[in-house]
Amino acid sequence: MEPLRVLELYSGIGGMHQALRESCVPAQVVAAIDVNHVANEVYKYNFPHTQLLAKTIEGITVEEFDRLSFNMILMSPPCQPFTRDLLIKTIENCGFQYQEFLLSPTSLGIPNSRLRYFLIAKLQSEPLPYQAPGQVLMEFPQIDSEHPQKHVDVENKIEGKKIEPNVCFDSSRQCSGKEAILFKLETAEEIDRKHQQDSDLSVQMLKDFLEDDTDMNQYFLPPKPLLRYALLLDIVKPTCRRSMCFTKGYGRYIEGTGSVLQTTEDVQVEDIYKSLSDLSQEEKITRLLMLKLRYFTPKEIANLLGFPPEFGFPENITVKQRYRLLGNSLNVHVVAKLIKLLYG
Repeated sequence: MEPLRVLELYSGIGGMHQALRESCVPAQVVAAIDVNHVANEVYKYNFPHTQLLAKTIEGITVEEFDRLSFNMILMSPPCQPFTRDLLIKTIENCGFQYQEFLLSPTSLGIPNSRLRYFLIAKLQSEPLPYQAPGQVLMEFPQIDSEHPQKHVDVENKIEGKKIEPNVCFDSSRQCSGKEAILFKLETAEEIDRKHQQDSDLSVQMLKDFLEDDTDMNQYFLPPKPLLRYALLLDIVKPTCRRSMCFTKGYGRYIEGTGSVLQTTEDVQVEDIYKSLSDLSQEEKITRLLMLKLRYFTPKEIANLLGFPPEFGFPENITVKQRYRLLGNSLNVHVVAKLIKLLYG
């Protein structure tokens, strides 16, 4: 069989290209297209022999597309809820068989939550072996398995994020966050969930993804933001088996952009936060600094996203830009498995 000729749209820093390599599917990326010049610089640095077009998709003519003579498209478009509706209508009208997924790297034993919507499609008359019409699978399919796949209503999951209410020790009644807090604005339910995640032996520890030969001084949280956002931080240790999704605002914003790493493992977070509100600002800072909290480095985030050790950034790309680019990327291992599934 001839190698597939792959067109990579919204190519970013090359997560799809890297996943294609990892999948070992015989293929050649005939062109990559992205309008972001910083992302293109990183892409070219890692894939120097691939034709890279710095333009919008709308700026490419049908004739130019035809000349590329591709038979597979990989893409990671923005605004997924809107893209999804148009995409499904198009592939159904064109006779494609397809399957939708909502998958996180934790399903592959990677200690990072990054739930994302995926769709794979193939132009053929017969349904895909694992196809579940009208369902969005929450796990990778087991071909010929007698066990039903988990599925979900994608409209509620993607387009409307539900906010969970605060839960008291008595889970039958709702209460205010103040009543439910144990420490660090966390409820008993939230703490129990984190303990369960850290006890899941099918997931690797974070220490397997950390750098040990880099100067970390620039990554430690300064006293001012540490004090201001102390109650909002998601703190993990190297021995944890979980971390929050890292977004493009990581390193610039703190709330909801990703976890921070506690580098003093012999100090208990509970002890540091106990009665913290009763202390003066200077005493609070002194206590919080005992945790030696730092941001994950761009390289460590790339490791969690499945990029190989040889993947890198040009020296002129700043740390802030690296965080932004990685936050807009995807998990290589998840996509590689989906490509193999589609090819098979």
